[in-house]
Formats: sequence, C-alpha cells, structure tokens
Amino acid sequence: MSQAAPPLLQVSGLSRRFGQRAVFEQVSFELARGEIVSLVGPSGCGKSTLLRAIAGLDPLADGTVLIDEQIQRGPSARVGVIFQEPRLLPWLTVADNIAFAAGPKQGHDPRVDTLLAEVGLPGIRHALPKQLSGGMAQRVALARGLFAGPDLILLDEPFSAVDAITRSRLQQLLLSLTCAHRTATLLVTHDLDEALYLSDRILLLSPAGEDRPSRIVREIAVASPRPRNLRDPSLDALRDALLEGIAQA
Repeated sequence: MSQAAPPLLQVSGLSRRFGQRAVFEQVSFELARGEIVSLVGPSGCGKSTLLRAIAGLDPLADGTVLIDEQIQRGPSARVGVIFQEPRLLPWLTVADNIAFAAGPKQGHDPRVDTLLAEVGLPGIRHALPKQLSGGMAQRVALARGLFAGPDLILLDEPFSAVDAITRSRLQQLLLSLTCAHRTATLLVTHDLDEALYLSDRILLLSPAGEDRPSRIVREIAVASPRPRNLRDPSLDALRDALLEGIAQA
C-alpha cells in the first residue's frame, strides 16, 4: 500500500513578537498541493504578519516553515506572493513587470505571453501600469506571482480594492489558475463569503491583545463541490460556525 504524499507546506510553532508583545504564537498547520486554505480573523490578529513570515520576508519570526520537507530560511522562487495592491513598477511594461523575477527587462521571456493569455489579458505586454484598470493590474500581479512556477501562492487580501463584479471574476480566475498549476494557495481575507466560496479549509485566528497572542482557534472544512453557490444552505451552516467562532474568540 503506497503512503500518502507529505504536505507541500508545513508550518510548525510559528511565533512573532514585537518587543514584549506577542502578535501570534505557536501557529501550526499544513497545506497539500492544489489545496486552497483561507486565514480569517479580526483586524490586528496578525494575518498579514503571519503571511510574511511564511513567505520568508520576516527573519525575526520564530518557528519552522517547510516546503516539501525542506526548511525555508528566506524568500524562495517556490513561493509566489500577491499583495492587496498590485505593486507594479510604473516605469516597466506589463511584460517586464511579470518577468521581473528573471531580472530587469526580461519581458521577452515566452512564459509572459502564456501567462497573459491565462489571466485573460493577451496583447497588452507593452502597456504601462498607468494604462490599466484596477482589475487588469491585479490580473498582471497574479501573472507575476506565477511567473517562476511556484509551488505555493500566498495572497494578502488581493481582491479587496476592486468592485464586486471584478472581484467575482478574479475569484474565478484564482480557482482556474490554482487548478491548472496545482499550486497550494494560502489566502488572507476579511470576507467570510470569499473564504467559503474559494477554500477547501478555513483557519480562524483569535484576536490579539497586549497579553494574549493570536492563535488558530478553529478549522472548518468546506466540502461542497465547486462551482459553489453562496446561497447553498450547507454554506449557511459553515458561515454560522465561523461567526460563532469569532464571537467566542
């Protein structure tokens, strides 16, 4: 009998202090390849800080982050990070922004056109960021996050600054890209409906106080098959469980 594949991402005992204040403490969880997991919790509980620590962008965090059982000690091409704002470099073309991980002015890389087609923006490789709408810029940011072929994508509220219609389209795009590339995806969001719509599992973080660091207090599996309808009664029950968990925390 073959053994199950180990998790792609293993987070063990991750903690972060700022001076005497612990923001989060002893956070541990796993992600499988192709899985989408959301982190939710009240403002100030350290969701974005936790994401930075997993990305290797915070050397002062304590704990262990493993990808394919290899310790991560800093930023890695195996991890793509997508922020709330697109953060495109205004003096570079769309193509050069997408291929930035390969070096300056590398927009001629053939992967650029492939990714632009995947995110529904063929033919704009020569455009500058100022010529893009907010939704288009975030699609370019998604393409940039996928350029190096990461095994793990970390997203920090990537759709919160766009309108509802664009947000829905970007959510669909994220689902299709995750399926096509078989990446593990960790999403920070304040939107419970977004978490229920996208996620295989949802991790709820408790509030953080002066003497009370944030921790994972509940894990909720979302078993409904995709595509999901947010009016599905089974999702109502999970939404209630999340709200109850937030209230209890």
